[in-house]
Amino acid sequence: MSLRLEEPVKQLPAATASVGVDLGINRTMTLSDGTRFGNPRYTAKYAAGLRRLQRRLSRKAKGSSNWRQAELKVARLHAKIGDCRRDFAHKATTQVVRENQAIHLEDLSVRNMMANRSLAQAIGDCGWFELTRQFSYKAERYGRRLVKIDRFFPSSKRCSCCGHIVETLPLDVRRWRCPECSTEHDRDENAAKNILAAGQAVAASGGTVRPKRVSIRLGKSRRRRNQPEIFSAS
Repeated sequence: MSLRLEEPVKQLPAATASVGVDLGINRTMTLSDGTRFGNPRYTAKYAAGLRRLQRRLSRKAKGSSNWRQAELKVARLHAKIGDCRRDFAHKATTQVVRENQAIHLEDLSVRNMMANRSLAQAIGDCGWFELTRQFSYKAERYGRRLVKIDRFFPSSKRCSCCGHIVETLPLDVRRWRCPECSTEHDRDENAAKNILAAGQAVAASGGTVRPKRVSIRLGKSRRRRNQPEIFSAS
C-alpha cells in the first residue's frame, strides 16, 4: 500500500543575510561569507567497484539471464552514485536557503560546458545543474530571492576590492594578488564576492552587469602591470 499526502509548505523565518555562490570543481560551492562545501567526488569513490561490475557484464552473453543480473548490478551502482550526489546537493542547498534571504548565482550554461571533454566528467560529478535547479525551486518554495547574473561577467578575474580586471587567469591558478591594490585573493571566494555584488546591482536596477568589451592596445610596461601575481596551490 502506498499513500500520497499533500502537506502545506511552511515559509521559513525571514533572514537578513545575502550570499553569492560560486560553483566550482575543487570545491562544489564557495560562498561570499567564506563558507566552503567540498567535493565528495562520488564517481571516483565508486569507480573501482563500477569497473569491476562492468568487466563482469562484458563477459556475459548479451541477453542471457546472467547478463541481465550483471546489468542490474551496474544500474544499481549508478543509481547509488546519483542518490549520493542528490543527497549532498539537497543538504547543501537547504543550508544556504535557510540561512540567507537572497541567493546570487551565475546563469551558467551547464550543457554547453559539458561539451568540454576535459571537464565534462568533473562538472557532471559536481552536479551543477542539479544544484541550480534545487536553488530555484527551494527559493520559490520558502520565500527566498534567487538572482542570476550574466554568465559572461568576469567574476573570477575581477578584484572584489578595487574592481580591477586582470587579462588572464588560468584555471589552475587558485590564489592570486591584484596588481592594482595588492590584495591577495582566493579565486573561488573572490568570485563569490563579485557574484554577490553583481547580483545586488541586478536586483536594484533590474538590468544586466555584463561588461562592455573594449579593445585597448597596451604598452609593454602596462601589459606586465595588468598581470596578477600568482601563488602556488600549496
